[in-house]
Amino acid sequence: MTHEEISARTKTAFADALKKLMAQKPLDKITVKELVEYCNVNRKTFYYHFSDINDLLKWILEEEAVEVVKQFDLHSNFPDVTNFIVDYVESNAHILNCAYNSLGRDEMKRFLSKDFFSIVESIVIGYEEQLGIHLAADFRQLICTFYVEGTAGLIIDWFQNTKRLDRATVVADLNRIVESAIPAVIAAGRREPFI
Repeated sequence: MTHEEISARTKTAFADALKKLMAQKPLDKITVKELVEYCNVNRKTFYYHFSDINDLLKWILEEEAVEVVKQFDLHSNFPDVTNFIVDYVESNAHILNCAYNSLGRDEMKRFLSKDFFSIVESIVIGYEEQLGIHLAADFRQLICTFYVEGTAGLIIDWFQNTKRLDRATVVADLNRIVESAIPAVIAAGRREPFI
């Protein structure tokens, strides 16, 4: 077995341990000591792979969701992306709620936003190419930040209120926003500003 395979197995073992512990108690009550005991390794092994428990949580979300989303053709298969995200949020609501309860809304939004930015930027650039428009970098940044903040907020609302929100409506609304509103904003971005 290669070093990369061993490292991947170790990270996955820590991820599984963290998920099991998060089902039992708040994230901020979970210790590295518990994780290493659960995985039957030493503390150095944990710190070789992760800087802290939040770093492990970020790795879990990146591996299970963000990296998968990046594999989609974000521009032409956005309904598939939306369904995947909603499925992931529904399946992992207990993990996301545990993280939310420990981190708080603002920190959770920052946590989610970092990874969503490249995804949203890819969608925006795809529409720029389709429309034959090249936006100024600062305007593209503004559009991406706006939609990232909104998406992160929606995802938090979704996993906190999964029983009150209608899945079909959420998916349809997200698709409508991406497929109509983003191209409209991009097209408006090439117009001269009002003086």
